[in-house]
Amino acid sequence: MGTWHKVIFGDCRDMHEIANNSVHLMVTSPPYYNAPFDYPDLFKNYADFLGLIKAFAKELHRVLAPGRIVAFVTDDMLVNGEKYPIVADITRIMLDAGFRYRDKIVWKKPEGYTRISRRSGVLLQHPYPMYFYPDNLQESIIIFQKGKFDYSYVKELPPEIRDASKISVTEFNKEKWNLTVWEITNVLPLPGRLEEGIAAFPEEIPQRLIRLFTFFGETVLDPFLGSGTTMKVAKELKRNSVGYEIDIELKPVIMKKIGYGQSTLSGDKIEIRERRDVKHLRQSLQRRVSQKETILRNRVSKNRNGQNI
Repeated sequence: MGTWHKVIFGDCRDMHEIANNSVHLMVTSPPYYNAPFDYPDLFKNYADFLGLIKAFAKELHRVLAPGRIVAFVTDDMLVNGEKYPIVADITRIMLDAGFRYRDKIVWKKPEGYTRISRRSGVLLQHPYPMYFYPDNLQESIIIFQKGKFDYSYVKELPPEIRDASKISVTEFNKEKWNLTVWEITNVLPLPGRLEEGIAAFPEEIPQRLIRLFTFFGETVLDPFLGSGTTMKVAKELKRNSVGYEIDIELKPVIMKKIGYGQSTLSGDKIEIRERRDVKHLRQSLQRRVSQKETILRNRVSKNRNGQNI
């Protein structure tokens, strides 16, 4: 069965290319608010970031089909010593936009695969009460729903679609999908990787969500497409997809990940659109990341030299 996929380079606060009630699942990871290692100073302030989510949530409610699911992969952010309650604020915004809060899954990363913030090292330097700051090994997958799902929909599906979409109970139990904690290795944006300099989530996350919440031939949306992971997985799982990405500099990465231009016998169709509201962000963000890392190294070196005196 051939599928179709649309990559739209533009701002997801305007998704006029998508018809009302036509999306069956949204899976995304919005930009981490001014994260020093991914998006330093991307937003003017926290209110600016929340304004993006509010405007997007309104459009999302329009395009999502009744009863269907929205999943954000995100977490609270520590920026310049201040902790921002991203999960709580996105939850409130989604509720205000008319969605139901359905669940939260904790994505736990292996200790050896995280970019440790060195917060916990403060206690090692000062072994007294009040110096405790933990390193973060998790992110949240917060799940919302537009109304309630009519399960008679499943019975009305053609038998071949229903059977092909059936979830393996053996895999469900073996991989512990039933738990609210998913232990999945994360993807680090290391040099040489396709995702270099991009905060990409592992394919296992959209794989699980797409299989748990959609049927063959339905449509998956990722409004912050990034490197294109959600679209790649949707294509492999025989779902249609739409992705929005405001940074035109990510086009080569997305094209490579989703196999655009490669010969295929599947009959899949990929459409690319570029709107006037695109931006050039990746190179400027990587320069800022490099500057932040240099400043951090200089501070560490200075502290060590001071300790040695």
